[in-house]
Amino acid sequence: MEHIGSEARERAGRRDRAVRAAVGQGLLGPDCAVAALLDVTGIRRSAAELRAAFGAVLPAGTPVLHAFAVKATPLVPVLRLLHEAGVGAEAASPGELALVRAAGVPAARTVLDSPAKTPAELREALALGVAVNVDNPQELGRLDALVGAGPVRSPLGVRVNPQIGAGAIGATSTATRTSKFGVALRDEGARAWVLRAYAERPWLTRLHAHTGSQGVPLSLLARGVAEAYALAEEINAHVGRRQVDTLDIGGGLPVNFASEETTPSYAQYARLLAGRVPGLFGGRYGLVTEFGRSLLARHGTVVARVEYTKSAGGRRIAVTHAGVQVATRTVYAPGSWPLRIAAYDAGGRPKRGPETVQDVAGPACFSGDLLAEGRALPLLEQGDYAAALDTGAYYFAHHYAYNSLARPGVYGFAPDGEGGVAFATVREPQTVAEVVAESGGAHASALTTLDAPERR
Repeated sequence: MEHIGSEARERAGRRDRAVRAAVGQGLLGPDCAVAALLDVTGIRRSAAELRAAFGAVLPAGTPVLHAFAVKATPLVPVLRLLHEAGVGAEAASPGELALVRAAGVPAARTVLDSPAKTPAELREALALGVAVNVDNPQELGRLDALVGAGPVRSPLGVRVNPQIGAGAIGATSTATRTSKFGVALRDEGARAWVLRAYAERPWLTRLHAHTGSQGVPLSLLARGVAEAYALAEEINAHVGRRQVDTLDIGGGLPVNFASEETTPSYAQYARLLAGRVPGLFGGRYGLVTEFGRSLLARHGTVVARVEYTKSAGGRRIAVTHAGVQVATRTVYAPGSWPLRIAAYDAGGRPKRGPETVQDVAGPACFSGDLLAEGRALPLLEQGDYAAALDTGAYYFAHHYAYNSLARPGVYGFAPDGEGGVAFATVREPQTVAEVVAESGGAHASALTTLDAPERR
C-alpha cells in the first residue's frame, strides 16, 4: 500500500466518503452510470496554498494576481469558487471570457490570452478593462488602432517565447523553437523588434511568458521566468524608465499522476523562483500567474458503474461508462496521460481483496477506449464502480461526443456538518434529447430540401 502524508490521506478519505454518499443519494446507480465529483474543500485548500506560497517570497504590498487558467476546468461554479478564494481568471477565447463574466470575476482580475484574437475580442477586452497579452506583431498592429481610438483601462503586454526547449510532452511545451505562441525571441531581429515595440508604445506595461505545463520540469519553468525577467530589465533600460511594471509568468506546475502525494508543491516552485530570479521578487515588479491543472486536477474524480465484465485472451475486462468522452487525452495518449484507478463495490465502498490484472474499458465503439490497460486492481465485478482519479482538470469538463455519448453530471461535495456529505450540482447531466438538439435535431430536413443540381 502506498505510504502517503496526512494531507493526501485526508483527501483520499474525503473522496471515498463522497463516492459512497453519491451511490447512497442516487447520484450514481443503474440509471446514473457515470458522474464527476469535485472536492470543494480540496479546491479551497489548493487556492490557499498557492497564495501562501508566493506571499512567503514576495515583499508585503507587491501586486499579485493569481489567474486560474479557465481551459483547465471551464465550469462557472468552479470559477466562482476560486474567485471567492482569492483567485482570478485567465481566459483564452470569447467563450471562456463569457464564463468568467458569468462567474462574477471582475475585469481587473481577468487576463485574456490567445494566439488568434479577433478584432471583436480585442475591442471587448478593452471595453471591459481586461488585461491583454498580445501574441504577435500583427495583433499589436490591431491593438494600435484600438488604443488610438480612446483611453484604455486594460493592462497591456506582449507574450514572448524564450525558445528554451521542450519537456517530456511536446504538445504541452510552449517554449520550443517553433512554438505557435508569442514572439520567438531567438529568431533574427525579434528581440530588437520587442525593444522597439515597447519604446514606441508607453502603454505596454506588462511582459508575458509561459514555458509549458505537464511534463515540463521545474528547472525549465524557472529558466523561462528568468528569461522573461531579463528581457523586462532590458526593455526598461532601453526606454530609460520603469515601463514594464508587471511580469506574467504563466503557470505550468506539473501534477504527479503516479501517486496520491502532491509533488511538486507551489511552495517548492515559489522558493525555486525566488532563488533563481531574485530580482523578480524584490518588490519592483507586480506578478501574474496562470496555474490551471495544479489547482484542480487532484480534486476531481470520474466514477463509472461497471456494466459488464468479461475475459478475452486470458485478460479480465471491466466495461464501464467512462472512457474517451471524459478522458480523451488518456485514451488517445495513455503513455503521456496515465490515470490512477480506484475500485469501489456496488455500495460505493473501497473494494478490498487480492489484486487482478485487468483492463478498465469505456463504452465507446473502438478497441482503444481504455481508461487503464493491464492494471492490477481488486477484481471489478458487474455493478461495482471504477473511479478515475485526479481528473479535476482537462477531463470531464471537456466532453468529447464520440458515439453521441452524453456529458456526465458534475457535482461538488463537502462535509454536511453532521458527519455526512452534501452535494451541489455544478452541471446537470446531459439528456438524450439535448444530444439530439445539439446534433441538428431541429433541422432534420435541412439537407433534403436543398435543390440538388442533378434535379434541376
